[in-house]
Amino acid sequence: MTTIFDGEAIRASTLEVRKDNWSDTRVIKDEIVGGLAEDEVLLQVDRLALTANNISYAASGDALGYWRFFPAADGWGRVPAMGWADVVASNHADIVVGERVWGFFPFSTHLKILAGKVSQQSFSDVSVHRDGLAPVYAQFDRASAYAIYEQAREDQDSLLRGLYMTSWLVADFMEMNDFFGASSCLITSASSKTSIALGHCVQRQDGVSSIALTSAGNVAFCESLGCYDSVLTYEQISALDGQESVVVVDMAGSASILSELHHHYADNMKYSCRIGATHVDSVGAVHDLPGATPEFFFAPGHIQIRSKELGPAELMMRLGSAYVAFRQFCDTWLQVEDSFGAEAVTAVYQRVRAGKADPATGQIISLWEQP
Repeated sequence: MTTIFDGEAIRASTLEVRKDNWSDTRVIKDEIVGGLAEDEVLLQVDRLALTANNISYAASGDALGYWRFFPAADGWGRVPAMGWADVVASNHADIVVGERVWGFFPFSTHLKILAGKVSQQSFSDVSVHRDGLAPVYAQFDRASAYAIYEQAREDQDSLLRGLYMTSWLVADFMEMNDFFGASSCLITSASSKTSIALGHCVQRQDGVSSIALTSAGNVAFCESLGCYDSVLTYEQISALDGQESVVVVDMAGSASILSELHHHYADNMKYSCRIGATHVDSVGAVHDLPGATPEFFFAPGHIQIRSKELGPAELMMRLGSAYVAFRQFCDTWLQVEDSFGAEAVTAVYQRVRAGKADPATGQIISLWEQP
């Protein structure tokens, strides 16, 4: 049964950040009034994951359109985050109150969408501001149709599912191209969860080794994971064999680190893939570097390519099977930490933004006060 709210205004809280200064935040209060128009659905956001990935979304907010997901006042942005929500009001015949869904949300308590592309597995936000954005970012997956859904793993899925998809697709892209003839894959920001996922994927490939690069304080943690063939600090880059053919997947977003790697390997840098921006104080453009020209990896584009080649069902089966194995691997080291309420969420955001979060901990946030 669908329900259209038309009584009291619903009060929503949202954490926003300055687009030109991500350390500057504010919490705004909105009122959702006037009921729902045809096909509109109101989602009550429950719990979201906050990782270095979210900082990467801010870093490429303009370049890749992440700021357009959830429009905000001039100068302010709403950082996308993955997590779970419940349908609390619906004016769409095929979406019922009480449904549990997973997808992208702002750091907020509520999100009103215009629902479309409804299937047994999912529905999407087809609002005008979504035009031109990758469809996968507007999709909400129904828990009832998620083959590997386990309620007890919701937080783990929020933390890992989206970033694992990115890492799996990067590894798949590399494999399709025979790793560009390289014998090793360099992975920066190796303690980040996206990098760990990539290391886990590369480990399952034949003929290529993984070299993790991280800060000195994270070496022991990265080595304990067992998903990298070797772990070095950024200060040890000069000790690497510059005559070896390599590819790099840059999660750090540091122009200086990427430049040093390119100059060290020169023409032996066969492919340079940029994904994240965990080193927010040194994010910058890179130009005229020796070796392969750095380029951003756009996961939705590779999804479309592989869906056409393999068929959507086969692609999801391969990805899902690999993800189940990764979840089990993460059971051995990942700890979940909950933060409730605007003050606590803001504090966690600032720690993650500054790169001060414990890499073995997964941060789950909710703008709702602790139940």
